[in-house]
Amino acid sequence: MESTSSSDSDGVVSTVDRIAEQGRMPFYDKASAENLAPLWRVLHGLVTEQPKTNAVPAHWSYPTVRPYLMEACEIISTEEAERRVLVLENPGLRGQSRITQSLFAGLQIILPGEVAPAHRHVASALRFIVEGSGAYTAVAGEKTTMEAGDFVITPSWTWHDHGNPSSEPMVWLDGLDMHVVNLMSASFRESGGENERLVTRAEGSSYAEAGCNLLPIDYKPASETSPLFSYPYRVSREALYRLSRSRDIDRHHAYKMAYINPVTGGSAMPTMTTQIQFIPRGFTTEPYRSTAGTVFSVIEGTGRAVIGDAIFEFGPKDHFVAPSWTSFVLSADEDAVLFSYSDRIIQEKLGIFRELRGND
Repeated sequence: MESTSSSDSDGVVSTVDRIAEQGRMPFYDKASAENLAPLWRVLHGLVTEQPKTNAVPAHWSYPTVRPYLMEACEIISTEEAERRVLVLENPGLRGQSRITQSLFAGLQIILPGEVAPAHRHVASALRFIVEGSGAYTAVAGEKTTMEAGDFVITPSWTWHDHGNPSSEPMVWLDGLDMHVVNLMSASFRESGGENERLVTRAEGSSYAEAGCNLLPIDYKPASETSPLFSYPYRVSREALYRLSRSRDIDRHHAYKMAYINPVTGGSAMPTMTTQIQFIPRGFTTEPYRSTAGTVFSVIEGTGRAVIGDAIFEFGPKDHFVAPSWTSFVLSADEDAVLFSYSDRIIQEKLGIFRELRGND
């Protein structure tokens, strides 16, 4: 008698099915020799009923992490390392330099007087300033001075270097789409051959061109990336404050805003959605989940993040991650401001992004 099911009522593969599968092994072996494989043996693992990821909720306390950053400065220079970065490695994806399945996150430190050499790469990068004031990044010939809370973009294939003429260490969160680029085998990288590239534009040129709801009459976008490569925290924090005074609070996000490209109105970056949110003291969001695994950097305030079964107490400069399709709730013990980034914009372009509000 031929079995019509691959498992019995308890979900265990039946003896009849195992015998039938053993009988197919000679076919599988012959097909394998021709680089052929039966889809029916792996179909349910490839096309899952719900999103599955090996990434898990994780939290990095800045008071715990910072001593390692300082020790790294003692054992390797920026010239040797090129970029002195400690990777925020997801515990479920160890050894892969991933914080989610598709995204990279790391904390970079640069000491007073140091310069991180110029290079460029296909992967797009964001910098979110965690600690310090007065260092600069130079992107495509224009320098910008960075302050804590600033969001800075390095577009794909643009020369960039960093320097710290200040008197204190500078630390920032590096977020890159390198794993998306590598998935498509599209990565290129080039060293500048010098520490600093030639500065060809005055600081503030990008903001003058596109930061005031005006554009030069003959302006032509160079790419989908925002021409504003620096979004100062003083501006975004004021926008959040004004939003909280003029709009009802969102039950799932409190007050949340997306960084945009002022030319197109779309995402500031073509491969990563970047956002900032304000959670008032005493407020707790309702459960939310989406297919976009999301990395958070705490700018101000203290509170809790309940992500799946994990509970994390967070404070300023901490980082945590909510993996894809993992429900999370955020609460603030005092006014909290959080920066976040995800691969949502890629999913939206592909028509595969989904979100769920509440406990359904």
